Amino acid sequence: MEVTRFNIEGPLLFKPKIFYDDRGYFFESYNEEVFHSLGLQKKFVQDNQSSSHKNVLRGLHFQHPPFDQGKLVRVLKGSVYDVAVDIRKNSPTFGQHLRVELSAFNNFIFWIPPGFAHGFLSLEEDTIFLYKCTNVYHKESESGILWNDEDLSIDWGCDATPIVSEKDMELPSFQELESRFEIMTPND
Repeated sequence: MEVTRFNIEGPLLFKPKIFYDDRGYFFESYNEEVFHSLGLQKKFVQDNQSSSHKNVLRGLHFQHPPFDQGKLVRVLKGSVYDVAVDIRKNSPTFGQHLRVELSAFNNFIFWIPPGFAHGFLSLEEDTIFLYKCTNVYHKESESGILWNDEDLSIDWGCDATPIVSEKDMELPSFQELESRFEIMTPND
């Protein structure tokens, strides 16, 4: 599995080795040994799946510590622009973001560690998005940042007005963010 690192420390993009034959294809979507070899001693405790229409935007979400979540995400059907925003207050890249395209065609897998707000824009009808999470959902700890915050200047690449939930439209701005995150060592 090929691993791509970014100028923002923490997130990783995994490009699996795909084996094709006349029956279809096969690849490993998760391998604990690979994860551990990168210093990521994470235990996944919850899997989530969503289905979205084209131009649905979900995010930017996170959970406050001690219920913070790392997420290993991929697309089973369709495609998305996936965004991770660094909200670790002592990070040199605080407020910066990454955008990667995940699709059923490329089968990329994106690791978003705790300390990042996460969201995605569905690029196709009936896109199916999978999440492996390092912590369970905890309603009282959930928070987020407004998806179109001017300070973040995220280019979602949307050719139409995104479809955003009422709940996500009411998220606070980046300026209003009271981050409880700091840079941690990979095993934290």
